[in-house]
Amino acid sequence: DFYSLRHFQHVLKSKEEIATLVPFLVLQDKMAISLVKNGNSVDAEWTGIAICYQEDESFFIPLPKDSETIRELLSPLFPIFQSDKLTLLGHDIKSDLLMFLKHGIPVKGPFSDTMLTHYLLDSETRHALDLISENSLGYFFFPEKEKVSENELVDIAMRTCERVEIIYRLDSKLAPEIEKQGVSKLLEEVELPLLEVLTKMEFEGIRLDSSILNVQSKSLEKEIESIQASIFKDAGEEFNISSPKQLGVILFEKLQLLEKPKKTKSGQYATGEEILTRLANEHDIVNKILEYRELQKLKSTYVDALPELVSSFDGRIHTTLSQAVAATGRLSSINPNLQNIPIRTEKGREVRKAFIPRSEDYVLLSADYSQVELRIIASFSGDKAMIEAFKNGRDIHTTTASRIFGVPPEEVTDDMRRMAKSANFGIIYGISAFGLAQNLNIPRKEAAEIIDAYFKEFPSVKSYMDNAINEAKENEFVTTILGRKRFLRDINSRNATTRGYSERNAINAPIQGSAADLIKIAMVSIQKWMDNENLKSKMILQVHDELLFDVHKDEIELLSSNVEKFMKSALELKVPLEVTIGTGKNWLDAH
Repeated sequence: DFYSLRHFQHVLKSKEEIATLVPFLVLQDKMAISLVKNGNSVDAEWTGIAICYQEDESFFIPLPKDSETIRELLSPLFPIFQSDKLTLLGHDIKSDLLMFLKHGIPVKGPFSDTMLTHYLLDSETRHALDLISENSLGYFFFPEKEKVSENELVDIAMRTCERVEIIYRLDSKLAPEIEKQGVSKLLEEVELPLLEVLTKMEFEGIRLDSSILNVQSKSLEKEIESIQASIFKDAGEEFNISSPKQLGVILFEKLQLLEKPKKTKSGQYATGEEILTRLANEHDIVNKILEYRELQKLKSTYVDALPELVSSFDGRIHTTLSQAVAATGRLSSINPNLQNIPIRTEKGREVRKAFIPRSEDYVLLSADYSQVELRIIASFSGDKAMIEAFKNGRDIHTTTASRIFGVPPEEVTDDMRRMAKSANFGIIYGISAFGLAQNLNIPRKEAAEIIDAYFKEFPSVKSYMDNAINEAKENEFVTTILGRKRFLRDINSRNATTRGYSERNAINAPIQGSAADLIKIAMVSIQKWMDNENLKSKMILQVHDELLFDVHKDEIELLSSNVEKFMKSALELKVPLEVTIGTGKNWLDAH
């Protein structure tokens, strides 16, 4: 009685038809799903679902508009969705789980995800289903632009059935690879449990006070106009500051700030940030242009854009936290990107004031790892001086400054500490003397002396870096504490620039990747504890080494002590992990 498409693809339109599948599904250990929706966020409309539980046979269910009717139609499948004997497979299954959550359909898992599996096997490449299908199965999807059928429902059903069958097959193909590469523990104990944590966080979202941003927008508008007038005065004429072509003419023809200005491929003057930063000391106008750009970007990207992204579903902002974007293993945030709100400038920090608790009974709580990457390198390298400084709770930048400038800690000036801080962070990113000189605005010779002094004082760090590069050259990959791999296929390249880039990654990827492993383990433990305790508080955001919580006022003490405990004990290092906790009536106050 099913309405069949090509080979064994069927459309199920009634609750009764769906119920006939259940006796077969009960016998399975895995089932693939693929949802039809017009986006990956909580605001997306969900219009269909395809199911596959054996190769080359799939079922498509078109869905009605409202949640109640969707729940009623899919109710025969609820026992399947909640069975702990059956693994639910998907490709970016987190966005599917978000739909289940939104429509009140309980799904238990275990889960598996071909996008995450592929990401752990090779973080550098793209993880789109059609590409993986071509590379792993030699199967090419029906081209997007071509119609499979004249009937729209049939067209959507056939494409979704095709996707769900590929997900089912890919899982069988990629699972042995995961074993072979030694990343099954990372997948099963970190990435897959985290996927459920992120679904909850994305669903919760974060409340935004748009009125605060409206005030900021007006104030930025005035400031931008005033800087613009000042730039025109310095230039002696009005021009379009945002046009690289017009700007280049002003800076390099009229004001002649450089003897031999660089040009882009299209023949106009290069006016990128790097070039302007180097010219900042040459003429006042350059600093004003940099400030103008920064304020424009802040206004358009955040201050004016965020209120537009408040969800019609619940009046909150819902970012998408992606596990399979950054090659290092770190999470990335999109639509909107909440990880890039500038923190170094006062104006940028002000944006965080607009992020507020869900109600009067709540506060925001921020928990932040302190200098986690430096602690990881101290642990990896086993450097005695660094380990001792961290163990005794001394300021690592002051300690570094004291050693590289050869003065007692109490005589370290702010300037020395600033240079040491730049060296500390720069060196683990493989910075050159040229790069450090630019960062600190000092001669290259002086920067080279700082780097030499650094390696002399912290010899184990130098050995760690040399070993990391040598091992990478041998294996063409590096690993983190938990065995997350980063392939460096150009590490033996003859091209010095390409090779240099890979060498810097060989040093840095294990450190950044281990920092990512660390916070992910903490998030999984914290969420599990919060669920068990049935708390009113929610974990709502992760930004690099910081976790943000919407905390009920009755639970502040409980949450602070436990979050700190879970974050500190997430991984065993040779140095103690430190966590800074703050609360406040908005994100800026909490941080």
